[in-house]
This record gives sequence, structure tokens and C-alpha cells, in this order.
Amino acid sequence: MGERRRTVRWLAPVLLLWLGGCGQHPAEAGHTSASSRSATTAPPPVAWTGLAALDPCTLLTPQDRSAAGIGVLGKPKEIAGARACDWTVPGTFGVTVTLSATDGLADLEVAKKNVTKTTVGAHPALKVADKKAADGTCAVLLGVGDGASVQIDVSNTGFSDTPLACRRAGTVAGLVEPKLP
Repeated sequence: MGERRRTVRWLAPVLLLWLGGCGQHPAEAGHTSASSRSATTAPPPVAWTGLAALDPCTLLTPQDRSAAGIGVLGKPKEIAGARACDWTVPGTFGVTVTLSATDGLADLEVAKKNVTKTTVGAHPALKVADKKAADGTCAVLLGVGDGASVQIDVSNTGFSDTPLACRRAGTVAGLVEPKLP
């Protein structure tokens, strides 16, 4: 019985090698060229870079959330094909951080009369708020290179106090910005 197990253990790898060569042309059997080796080798893993490497829900650490007055965990979502995370503080305000790998600041459609150009850390930014509407909403848009952006939207519960919404959006933008490429 022991002799039979050794034969099966030895025979299994030989069968796998033989079966692996069955798809080769006769001239290639037993000979593997550099081109056929590279064709059968798995491609290297994709190195995610830029915004693709980021998870929007991890851009605010527990300490960041505390500094911004956010005592809840973020919930991942998708907005118009872009990855986003939403934090809703019941009865107070909500924050959404959206990562767009395809739209730079110049590509975003915003009403010029509601935009203030600024800088957050090392990134160019736009603050967007309709002061006349006084609807308690504000956004800070951060440019990431020429073709990407991060949008921080804040909406106050009761849709009032736009200046407070802008302060909150600015705080969150300042916490997110150092983590951006």
C-alpha cells in the first residue's frame, strides 16, 4: 500500500506537466520560448494611483471626524458614477466627499456668481455657495491635477445658515486635503 501512494504522488506532477504541454504545437513541445513564457505569465498587479487608490470613507479618520463634529461612520455611495462617502449627523448636518477621477476644476459646471477661488493646502480650490438663497449648503471643490477633483458638500439640517455650512465644508476640506495626491 505504501509503494502505491508513492507512485501516485510521483505520477500526479508528471501528468500535470504532460497535460500542460498538450496545447502546444509539436515544434514547441518541450521548448518554451521567451515570448510564450511571457504570454502565459500572469500580468503584474495594477498599481492604483491618484484618486483611484483612495477610499472616500477613509479620508476622515476618527480624529478628523471628531475635529469636524462628525460622530458617525461614513456610508459609501456612488454619485453620477463617482465614488463618494456620506456622513449624516442626525439633526445637525451632512457631509459628502466625492472623488472624481475624470473631472478637474475647469470641467465642473458651477454658477460663476456663486464661486470663490481659493487654495486649500497645496491644492487649488473653489468654494461654492449661493449666499442669496441662504439654503444652508456649501461646497469646497479641490483640484487634483488637471483632470481630477474632490468635492466636499455640506448641508445643514433645516437648510439654513450658509456661512456655517461653508465653515464646516472648509474644515472638512482642510482635513481631507493632506491625504490627496
